[in-house]
Amino acid sequence: MATAQLYCVCRQPYDVSRFMIECDICKDWFHGSCVEVEEHHAVDIDVYHCPNCDAHHGPSLMKKRRNWHRHDYTEPDDGSKPVQAGTSVFVRELQARTFPSGDEILQQMHGSQVTQRYLERHGFRYPIAVHKMEELGLRLPPPDFSVKDVERYVGGDKVIDVIDVARQADSKMKLSAFVKYYYSPQRPKVLNVISLEFSDTKMSELVVVPDIAQKMSWVENYWPDDSYFPKPFVQKYCLMGVKDSYTDFHIDFGGTSVWYHVLWGEKVFYLIKPTPANLALYEEWSSSPNQSEVFFGEKVDKCYKCVVRQGTTLLIPTGWIHAVLTSQDCMAFGGNFLHNLNIGMQLRCYEMERRLKTPDLFKFPYFEAICWYVAKNLLETLKESREDNCLPPEYLIKGVKALITALRNWLKREVTEPASEVPDHIRPSHLIKMLTKEIQYLEVSHTLMKSQGISACPSTRSAHERRSHARRTARRLRDQDHHHSHSPKAPSNLDIFEQHTQEVLKRLEMGPNEEDASLNLKFNKVSTASAAVAERSLDNDLRLVLCNGQPNNAGEQFRVVCVCLKCTGLKLNHICSESATSPSTEEDAIQGMLSMAGLLYSHPIQEHKNFMDSQGSGSNSSSEAWSSHTHSPAHGESPTLGYQYCETSLSPPLHPSKRPASNPPPISNQATKGKRPKKGMATAKQRLGKILKLSRHKPFFVLAIFGPLLPPRGHLETDFKWCLKGSFK
Repeated sequence: MATAQLYCVCRQPYDVSRFMIECDICKDWFHGSCVEVEEHHAVDIDVYHCPNCDAHHGPSLMKKRRNWHRHDYTEPDDGSKPVQAGTSVFVRELQARTFPSGDEILQQMHGSQVTQRYLERHGFRYPIAVHKMEELGLRLPPPDFSVKDVERYVGGDKVIDVIDVARQADSKMKLSAFVKYYYSPQRPKVLNVISLEFSDTKMSELVVVPDIAQKMSWVENYWPDDSYFPKPFVQKYCLMGVKDSYTDFHIDFGGTSVWYHVLWGEKVFYLIKPTPANLALYEEWSSSPNQSEVFFGEKVDKCYKCVVRQGTTLLIPTGWIHAVLTSQDCMAFGGNFLHNLNIGMQLRCYEMERRLKTPDLFKFPYFEAICWYVAKNLLETLKESREDNCLPPEYLIKGVKALITALRNWLKREVTEPASEVPDHIRPSHLIKMLTKEIQYLEVSHTLMKSQGISACPSTRSAHERRSHARRTARRLRDQDHHHSHSPKAPSNLDIFEQHTQEVLKRLEMGPNEEDASLNLKFNKVSTASAAVAERSLDNDLRLVLCNGQPNNAGEQFRVVCVCLKCTGLKLNHICSESATSPSTEEDAIQGMLSMAGLLYSHPIQEHKNFMDSQGSGSNSSSEAWSSHTHSPAHGESPTLGYQYCETSLSPPLHPSKRPASNPPPISNQATKGKRPKKGMATAKQRLGKILKLSRHKPFFVLAIFGPLLPPRGHLETDFKWCLKGSFK
């Protein structure tokens, strides 16, 4: 290997992370820190002489200022070019402008009123000003905390990002150098520090973020401790600006909401509503080549001026476009957070950043990764709401819909952009599919409840309970993913239900007749915490309930058949009957329904004969591998019906034109062989087949109701498509 070339007076190889400057005489390169040249000073040097050449050729030559209104102050001041943002001329003109008062859109509140419950009920759409930080749960250093104190807690060697306001350009320097600049009697430039994140320093112990930002933060609630991606730290920033510092109009990264507290000094915010029209104008303005020459506040209908003085805390919602002027030397603290209240707007802001090709340095760290984590947790939230028969808040439903769309687009983009932020333990396609199903269920159930005049059950869990639940859910998901081999897995509802069928569901259950043409099947939730709890609730797992609370006439008969199919065979059969109906009618219906499902039905009287016939013929096909055992019914009992499972292929279903002819069943129902189905029965079977959409290739439940009265087709389809919950859907 060739020896690396050495540079500078320190004779070190090139380091991309360190600023270097070239000598115009000897053409050697030098680290700025070695020759005492700051990065923001280098742009002012016209001809640079290194320390060695300085002795023979004199000092470096500096650029000559020719204007005060352009980022490049060497341009001739002939009045042909407009004023650019951040220059001293621009700041003077900005202070002379008039704006609508921020009181028109600012919500003045006590800190104790700014709670998660309040924002969930009333929304977080307008900026909030709070004058007593203690009521917010915010804790900060005392007002006499100085820039030197920041250096003492953070460390003078920490390299920070500094903005040269007159050029609106970024540069890096050590914190100690900025402190020296800040206290110098003559400041040659206006420098602004707005991105000093100190969560990993000793100063972090002095700051506690507002309760509302902590409780609502996606990072705090959903980011797992064992994530492959490093955790984003965006909640603790220290902002140090000198007089006339200016930050042009922007939206905080990822559409995050932000909290600001002015410890001492004063800041002026210029706020613009994130309406669709304003956002479109903002994107157009941001991508224009003359962006710095156009004051964006003039392009919108209203730009509000809000003065934030010492001791005031300002909360800015998602998507608000704002610029900030430091009217006097100022120290402020702030932080950013993503949350559930404005998911759609957050995603829109992120996609806008992508279209504008915003550098990663100015984007929310691992934004897509946290969206996947949030999606996984919100799926659990939606499931719990469904099980509790409660509709989630409208903002959450809209947010999940927007999140589904974004996740789908990101998956498609991975084909051309391999850099993926999908966490390893998340199955993206499956997660999107499950979220979509939950949203579809909510939409249909909400429509059904409105059509029947039933009011939705509002969510009653407190913010603290929801937050604790989210954390418990995250821990449970991590435990399942990483400690599955060390801890026993709790049985699912389906496992308990299948175990129960082997013991109880083979017997007949008698129940009173109910008067209503439409029935709902309700499954009580079964606790998976222990088998004992499950055992106590076995007899209540399956019951018939009313749609409108009125009983049926005693003469009306209904038979309910619930069948669970899995690739390994038939797992349960359960027949609920009030009294025996016409055997021929029932057998015809059951035979037709089970044939569609790949099951064979045998009449109890014929079962033994069919079994002996098959044995005599030497048949041992897999379709007869399982059969129900029957017994002579005791007095008062209804005969138990037997079933056989026809094994089906696990390959993808073929197009109807390519399917082979189906084989005749090896065991036929002699009671109905050669007979035509009774009038109306074929129609009932066709309706059941379409409603249930039976699949031979996935685990499912088959639900059928047979009787003289069937509800209208649309009603039956609506009721039974969505009445099953949890694992029984």
